[in-house]
Amino acid sequence: MGGGGPAAANGAPGGDYSGRITAAVVITCIVAASGGLIFGYDIGISGGVTMNVPFLQEFFPSILKKAADAKTNMYCVYDSQVLTAFTSSLYIAGFVASLLATPTTAKCGRKFAIVLGGFTFFLGAAVNGAAQNVAMLIIGRLFLGFGVGFTNQAAPVYLSEVAPPKWRGAFNIGFQFFIGIGVLAANCINFATAKLPWGWRLSLGSAVVPALIMTLGALVIPDTPSSLVSRGKIEEAKQSLVKARGVADVEDELAELVKASEAAKSVSGEPLKTIFQRQYRPQLVIGILIHFFQQVTGINVIAFYAPVLFQSVGFGSDSALIAAIILGVVNLGSISASAFVVDRFGRRFLFLVGGVQMCICQVAVAGLLGATTGVSGTEHMSRGSSALVLVLMCLYAAGFGWSWGPLTWLVPSEIFPQKIRTAGLSISIAVNFATTFVLSQTFLAMLCRFKFGAFLFYGGWIAVMTTFVALFVPETKGIPLDSMHLVWKQHWYWNKYV
Repeated sequence: MGGGGPAAANGAPGGDYSGRITAAVVITCIVAASGGLIFGYDIGISGGVTMNVPFLQEFFPSILKKAADAKTNMYCVYDSQVLTAFTSSLYIAGFVASLLATPTTAKCGRKFAIVLGGFTFFLGAAVNGAAQNVAMLIIGRLFLGFGVGFTNQAAPVYLSEVAPPKWRGAFNIGFQFFIGIGVLAANCINFATAKLPWGWRLSLGSAVVPALIMTLGALVIPDTPSSLVSRGKIEEAKQSLVKARGVADVEDELAELVKASEAAKSVSGEPLKTIFQRQYRPQLVIGILIHFFQQVTGINVIAFYAPVLFQSVGFGSDSALIAAIILGVVNLGSISASAFVVDRFGRRFLFLVGGVQMCICQVAVAGLLGATTGVSGTEHMSRGSSALVLVLMCLYAAGFGWSWGPLTWLVPSEIFPQKIRTAGLSISIAVNFATTFVLSQTFLAMLCRFKFGAFLFYGGWIAVMTTFVALFVPETKGIPLDSMHLVWKQHWYWNKYV
């Protein structure tokens, strides 16, 4: 959102159409950000369920047999391709859905895509809760993946288009905040149901709750002004702007939106073709790599398998679930901190500080595991060493929570011009899902073979992506969306493309 008038927004290029923060914009942004609930709940629920004994007895008895073998390497207990398929199948569906989301959000609006995603996720949760075999589990996961694919594309776009430019970072981080709430809620439910013979059904089936919250909420909020303008609903767009900005005079901003929409329609070819033109190379490269790099931090596979991971390094079943809850609390707290500082210190600062912090923690975890469990992985860690692993993992989660967690959704949603915004987000998020699928499908096998070296693998990637940010990611703090092109003209490397 925002305009391209002569005044500067926070000293940044472009017009300042911020208005004031209104109850309407807060409520609509909360509803849109709640799309993160379903993604977070799924991330958190997977790890606890995959170590639930009744669940394993019914679907994966071979893992329990392996765990009972005293000679089994502690890193290899849960190494099962069928078990990881239960987790990773969601991301294949999410990959497909994120690409389908481009025409859906363009033709039907951001709001419609959020509602569609919530409904599909609801179906997946119901199928998983009633699952009688592995096939039903995976079918349910595919439905969940379609739901997450649509909402992960539509919700960040919605937030960036509705939020005032001055506070766009804080509002957009709401999406990651709700992901954190979803992860924490899922970990708590896993702990509460761990002793129940049907507890895994309650854990998986309870995903219908965040799906209902998001879907019903999305039904009552308006679509974004940008989306309404692009579909020819000018009067509705004006009313949406008045509510969002809290001022009656929104003619200048509306005129800029109409101008941007007309420019987008005048472009020959589909957005998915237009985006590959040379002039959009900076946005496309950064959008894709930020989503790729977020996943090679290892955060999602660690979140998926946190209880499994903690149990592997010496925690008991209950202690492993409690450790996962602690990790979730730390992550949520750091996301909250990010919301307060992202529009003050900027995106680059948080990216760099968080990257350095995560890299140090991953290397430290690898060193500690290597020193205490040995290369064979047959030595058990002491209670003190296990506690230190938890502390390091919490510091790692905190670094992710105030940097690469929320900023991965924020920065790509604000750098693409309107004409290719939905296409850019779809491609970026498709890369996110594809990378997540590969990592989640291979993590337990990699943990078995690499042992503590798996954490060095992620630490190396974190060093690479932090260097990339330092060299190639410009600051986008406070810049109206339709003035973002000026950022590339001023950048030492990307200016030759624009």
